[in-house]
Amino acid sequence: MSTPLPPNTRIVSAHLKVTNLKRSLAFYTNTLGFYAHTPQAHQAELSASPEGITLIHLIAHPNAQPKPRHTTGLFHIAIRVPSRNALAQAIRRLHEQQWPLLGASDHGVSEALYLNDPDGNGLEIYTDLPHSQWPTQGEKVAMYSAPLNVQHLLQEATDRTDTHLPSSTDLGHIHLQVSSLATAKQFYCDLIGFDVRQDNYNGALFVAANGYHHHLGLNTWASAGAPSPPTNSVGLDAFTIAIPNTETLEAIANRFKKANITFNKTQNKITTQDGDNNTLILSEQ
Repeated sequence: MSTPLPPNTRIVSAHLKVTNLKRSLAFYTNTLGFYAHTPQAHQAELSASPEGITLIHLIAHPNAQPKPRHTTGLFHIAIRVPSRNALAQAIRRLHEQQWPLLGASDHGVSEALYLNDPDGNGLEIYTDLPHSQWPTQGEKVAMYSAPLNVQHLLQEATDRTDTHLPSSTDLGHIHLQVSSLATAKQFYCDLIGFDVRQDNYNGALFVAANGYHHHLGLNTWASAGAPSPPTNSVGLDAFTIAIPNTETLEAIANRFKKANITFNKTQNKITTQDGDNNTLILSEQ
């Protein structure tokens, strides 16, 4: 059993491969409400405020192909907004720009919208419900999927002048398609140290630190036994998990060594890949 992760463990950022940077920037800034920083010919950084940390790195791969459905990799990155009003404003922006939703759900712990970016990269925009309202089963959460009344929520969009996300917006979690839940659990729980938060959801596993409902979602709904996507596909290039404790990073590195996991370690950062070749960065920040 690994030592529990520090309380402030969290998802910090995600790197996404896109084909057309100009098109993607228009979507992420005009439709979603991010700020763009230092856009260059082949990459750009997105944050929720002019001085905010980078949440999404866009990396242009003009010749990239769509990610095949029956492969591992990105299911979605989850953009967490701080209130129902902020979620309603997100719905309003999507509605006014006629951007299609793939779904809208009440999960008991959160309310969420699902959509794709212009390259088909999966996105979730969500807000947490009060912790005291989260459904539980023993010491774990008992998330579910019920329809969210989008029209009712849309009525809560009080500020029609602010076209940006709230400055406290962050990435709440990353959801991955994996080839094996058992292998993913061994890597993310036994080696890194996340706790299982829900394991009775058919074909999925949800893990987190410090009692959150999930920092990582893992599913095999279309990827059981599947290969990794081709390297020239759009999708997830890497994601960063903040683990703000030197001793914890050292302990993870030692467990990686014992498990023969290949990794690169600097003074305050570990870069490695999980069993499905997803690149992740464990950073002391």
